[in-house]
Amino acid sequence: MLTRLSEATRESEGSKAGALGVLLREGLPVPNGFVVGAARRADFAVGHVLRDAVDRELERMGDPFAAVRSSSMDEDNADASAAGQFESIIGVRGVDNVCQAIEICRQAANAKRVGDYRARMGDASTQELGMATLVQPVIKANVSGVMFTPQEPEGSTRIESSWGLGLSVVGGTITPDTFDLYPGGVIRCEIGSKQNRVDLDHEHGGVITRAVTSDQQLTRTLDDGAVETLAVLGKRIAEVLGQPQDIEWAIQDDIVWILQARPITAALPVLHTLSPPEQVDVLRGVPGSHGMVTATARVVRGPSDFPTVTQGEILICPYTDPAWTPLFAFAAGVITETGGVLSHAAIVAREYGIPAVLGVVGATTRIEDGSRITIDGSAGTVTLRQPDQ
Repeated sequence: MLTRLSEATRESEGSKAGALGVLLREGLPVPNGFVVGAARRADFAVGHVLRDAVDRELERMGDPFAAVRSSSMDEDNADASAAGQFESIIGVRGVDNVCQAIEICRQAANAKRVGDYRARMGDASTQELGMATLVQPVIKANVSGVMFTPQEPEGSTRIESSWGLGLSVVGGTITPDTFDLYPGGVIRCEIGSKQNRVDLDHEHGGVITRAVTSDQQLTRTLDDGAVETLAVLGKRIAEVLGQPQDIEWAIQDDIVWILQARPITAALPVLHTLSPPEQVDVLRGVPGSHGMVTATARVVRGPSDFPTVTQGEILICPYTDPAWTPLFAFAAGVITETGGVLSHAAIVAREYGIPAVLGVVGATTRIEDGSRITIDGSAGTVTLRQPDQ
């Protein structure tokens, strides 16, 4: 029914918990917790026996603010990440709230967007997914982010980071700082705007989004020493798990914690230095997913605009969260105003094989709805076309 995370295996507790269990057993810094066994549609509800077991585990952990996350066999795999497709509930406290979060995670296993994603990735099975759920204490981070370990022997370690919890980085709601650490110790840094930060709401539970001061927006979230520490840790994790890894991490009181590790599913575009374009009809952003296409631009500012998107159009949006992913199945490309190459949206775009350019400031106002544009996801450029082009 319940398994300590330090004893979790992929076969019994799903991919996310299984990988973290391996890392814990190897002595790596993973917040310990427990895993609730997989449930199918008939028993999504948390019964009295399971509730009592959860209550005992939370008491053992000191009744912390908890992160409750999915751990399915159908996510965090080498050929399909399912990045952002399932549910994570951050900052719940007390047995009733934690059990409610467990039920939400279980129910998300059969959400329509999950079925659409599975179909796009070639899984034609109609079998219901069993969903284990992972419960860990929230790391009250000052800095968090994502790291991709090198995908080839002479490759770089790519790190994206921002202030507070990592939800803004993986969700693409801010443009993070980006670091590349190359063999030989050379570090390349692009400072992102980082206009907001997400933190634990100690008073009400859950999370709260706050504005970042102008000074902090211009300040690096990681110094060279922290970048090097993360890269060394990433190398060790890749060695333990046997392949390059997509790693979510957080730093609290100068201690690095590993929150997730999964295989990298598609190659990253090369990081380019953002500079003013030489042509007035060219917009620049962060290369998010390889490919080039010319098509009609469709500006989408929220879910109410979803019905306006048709097959083969380029999606222009402020950012994307998991609810937007079904649009990727028939979009020709994706352009966002914020976000980094390691965000969930960029990962899914690479898996779907469509070009993406991220962090194009003012994209939803600078690109005319219905106009013809060319997106180059490898170069990170968007070219505005004249009507006769």
